[in-house]
Amino acid sequence: MKTSKFEMDMSSGNLPKKIVLYAIPFILTGILQLLFNAADMVVVGQYAGNNALAAVGANSSLINLFINMFIGLSVGVSVLVSQYYGGKREKDVNETVHTAICLAAVFGVILLFVGIIFARPVLRFMNTPADTIKDATLYLKIYFLGVPAVLLYNYCNAVLRAIGDTKRPLIFLTIAGITNVTLNIALMYIIENKVAGVAIATITSHYISAILILRCLRKTNSCYGFTFKGLKIYPQKMWKMIKIGVPASVQSCVFSLSNVIIQSTINGFGSAAVAGNTMAHIAEGFTYTSMNSVSQTALAFTGQNIGAKKHENLKKILGWTSLYVTILGVVMGGLTYILHPYLLRIFTDDLSVIALGGKRILYICVPYFIIGLCEVFVGMLRGIGHSIFPTVVSIVGICGVRLLWIFLVFPYFKTMESVYISYPISWIITGLVQLTALLIVIKPIYNNKGTER
Repeated sequence: MKTSKFEMDMSSGNLPKKIVLYAIPFILTGILQLLFNAADMVVVGQYAGNNALAAVGANSSLINLFINMFIGLSVGVSVLVSQYYGGKREKDVNETVHTAICLAAVFGVILLFVGIIFARPVLRFMNTPADTIKDATLYLKIYFLGVPAVLLYNYCNAVLRAIGDTKRPLIFLTIAGITNVTLNIALMYIIENKVAGVAIATITSHYISAILILRCLRKTNSCYGFTFKGLKIYPQKMWKMIKIGVPASVQSCVFSLSNVIIQSTINGFGSAAVAGNTMAHIAEGFTYTSMNSVSQTALAFTGQNIGAKKHENLKKILGWTSLYVTILGVVMGGLTYILHPYLLRIFTDDLSVIALGGKRILYICVPYFIIGLCEVFVGMLRGIGHSIFPTVVSIVGICGVRLLWIFLVFPYFKTMESVYISYPISWIITGLVQLTALLIVIKPIYNNKGTER
């Protein structure tokens, strides 16, 4: 069924090598995306000061909350396409692609209006500092104008990942990111409100990446191509996406909601703490996105092998992706902490802000490899077709522990360190349960005594 050099058969050949070849462009795409996002913060921090930096940063967890309501469905797209592609079910692949694009467009428009209407009330609810709320609201409203493009890109990217193509998304993102950086710098001199300039540059880059990836799917002659005339929601495919994707979406929303609560707690320490937390989050994001790329690799490889009924490869996928994600997490997390005084100085020269950012990196980024392993386990479970159980475990184990910590422990130890330590504690508890569940699920499938869902 392979018709392009960009596609990959993940069920045969040298799997450790293919995992690396698949994951590297994926990792580079994530890192580039973070670099371009960091460019926003660098421009704001250097040209507009800490208050503007805090205004942009205060939106990060809120943006993730809104968008993750629908981005989670892209997991369902990726699982379905990878399984159908691995099983050579071309008609099913095509119907899934058209359904995904339709849903992305509909959800994008809905989210655009919801975000604009509720921007200021939600920021107030989050205890956003008074000296930043005006600019934070402006940034958020402009950003949500680009949400339809964000969803379209992510749904289409899920399709390309599922058929083994992680190279073209890297090219598209590079083009969009260069545009973003160029506009960031130009608009600093053209628009008086620097926060608005950064937001406009950001949504412009989102629409460029969406147009490029839609054009890619439009031009292909393979089963994952689409035509505007053929755009239609296929109910059976939609419900399968929902069955797999909604639990992932709920998990992302609950994660984001818990992070909103934690962000609200950090907001209580003032603008300097918000700025330091924001910069640290950006710096550690390079570690997380690299590990998450390995997790998505595990999902895609698992899906194709389930579709191709190559169940004997599942333990190999688990072993190699776990090894790769641990190495990435340990090396990148450690380097981020060692270099954080220099990395955070890119954003600001305020030593107090840098010191506050360093606290987050120590407690969250250094042990990040643990969450990397958790996500590999979840990625494989979803690739097999089990989505509800890992979602419940993640919500209870990670979000539940964090929220209980904030409400029960934090009142007695009102420091930023006491907030951050809740992260690794929750990861360890959750990871042990998820690994146990994955091994239980894999055993009968591996022995050909069970069937995928």
